[in-house]
Amino acid sequence: MRIAELSRRTGVPIPTIKYYTREGLLPPGERTGPNQAQYGEAHVRRLKLARALVEVGGLSIASAREVLSLMFSTGVSRLDTIGKAQYVMTAPRDYTEDEAWQEAVAEVDRLLEERGWQVKPTNPARRTLADALATMRRLGQDDFAKVLGSYADAAERVAGDEVKTLLHRGDLDSIVEGVVIWTAMGDTILASLRRLAHEAESTRLFGDF
Repeated sequence: MRIAELSRRTGVPIPTIKYYTREGLLPPGERTGPNQAQYGEAHVRRLKLARALVEVGGLSIASAREVLSLMFSTGVSRLDTIGKAQYVMTAPRDYTEDEAWQEAVAEVDRLLEERGWQVKPTNPARRTLADALATMRRLGQDDFAKVLGSYADAAERVAGDEVKTLLHRGDLDSIVEGVVIWTAMGDTILASLRRLAHEAESTRLFGDF
């Protein structure tokens, strides 16, 4: 197919396709003339994935290129590929190494150990969680620790269902695309459901205000 057909099938504008190609997110098409190239189904799939990484996942071009490079490298396990896609979805955050931070890091370590979660030390979500818990402590919200287990229970159930569902896709490209989109949109969906549940539970307990 020509680039116009590739654009039509993926919904990605031609200038964006050319930009992704220049930046190494999409391999160039097969040259058929001085200003002509042909693209195949592999380009359609990779372009959709590149768009998901950048536009839905909010990754930088450099991070998206890193994920795509890993995906299409030989000798890389499925687990490593999926893990890399998940890791880059967690934006790095600055943090203050004070007493609250040290206590929060220890709390995260205990939580992971108690639940038997095998999580690499390099997982950026460890630091993100510790930063959030440290902020709670600094704001005097120490009793939040009482509900942290409920958060972990819910996260474990959701993650279990998500992983099983995604792995049934079989195709690695589709799995990674799902990891990116579900992580980005799932955070929003989970937060929205939590807010709806807050109102429903408050109404159940206290009635109409």
